[in-house]
Amino acid sequence: MSKGWKRAAIWTGCSFTVVIMAIGGYAWYMLNKVEDTVAAMYEEIAPERTLYVSQDNGLVLRTERDKEQILETSPLSQETNSTLRQEGAFTVLVMGVDEREHDRGRSDAMIVLAVNPAKPSVLMFNIPRDTRTELIGKGRIDKINHAYAFGGVEMSLRTVEHFLDYPIDYYVKVNMEGFANMIDIIGGIEVNNAFAFQHDGNVFERGPISLNGAKALSYARMRYDDPRGDLGRNTRQREILGKIFGKLLSISTLGQANELLENAGQYVRMNITFNEIKKFVLEYRTNVTSLKVEEISGQGQMINRVWYFNVNQQERDRIHALLRGHMEP
Repeated sequence: MSKGWKRAAIWTGCSFTVVIMAIGGYAWYMLNKVEDTVAAMYEEIAPERTLYVSQDNGLVLRTERDKEQILETSPLSQETNSTLRQEGAFTVLVMGVDEREHDRGRSDAMIVLAVNPAKPSVLMFNIPRDTRTELIGKGRIDKINHAYAFGGVEMSLRTVEHFLDYPIDYYVKVNMEGFANMIDIIGGIEVNNAFAFQHDGNVFERGPISLNGAKALSYARMRYDDPRGDLGRNTRQREILGKIFGKLLSISTLGQANELLENAGQYVRMNITFNEIKKFVLEYRTNVTSLKVEEISGQGQMINRVWYFNVNQQERDRIHALLRGHMEP
């Protein structure tokens, strides 16, 4: 497996650790513990969550119960049919959430992954958190990361489906506190900082720097002093993920593996089952060998004293076309 696919597999399987344990040196010894951890992380979405699909006259709101009928009537939903969507292909919404006591919080990071076993790469792109769009189920235009604050995973999924005009099959939700804990467990990471800045009382010098969990979160969250704003922040997030992945591959003690699994079980939630993870790893890993990263373009704008990231329809159509093309046979 190539480095790009391994990085993506961590996210899609169960965010960072479980897939590595499933295919690494501990494979069968750790299998039962991995299965228990995945069971603890499993959290199904509402069975009647709404599904947005495209028709000639615009977007039509449906429910999961209507999915079979939609497959027969909607141009978009035909992409999920075997004729236009490769059998076994799937999409994942990865959300890094900042939850606090008595506060659901917001999705601090939103990453979409598209996996097609017939293609040699995994398509990956961030949706900037300030993206201005309709929050589905709330009836208002707002920042896309507010969907989680108003309606949790369900509203986030519905809103992302609407924004991309494409269905999302799975979600992985990672609490940012757990993200920091995991970095501490693996002994921190090293990154190459493009420019010096300060954030949350932390000083980040230009060049190679070492980060513990708390500093890594601060490094990933800074955006107001970044010339590229949220896009620059997205780049740092992807860099951190890559560094974490490299450390995960070097795990050499059973005690450290157990600690990482316990951390994942406590802070990760998803609607991916253990059997699905095994299928993805065992059947896809030899076919998918790289990671293709795309970036959503847009323009910042102040509206009613609120800062938004505006993505025009042409760019949304481009991302939709990339996604659709990647999922085809």
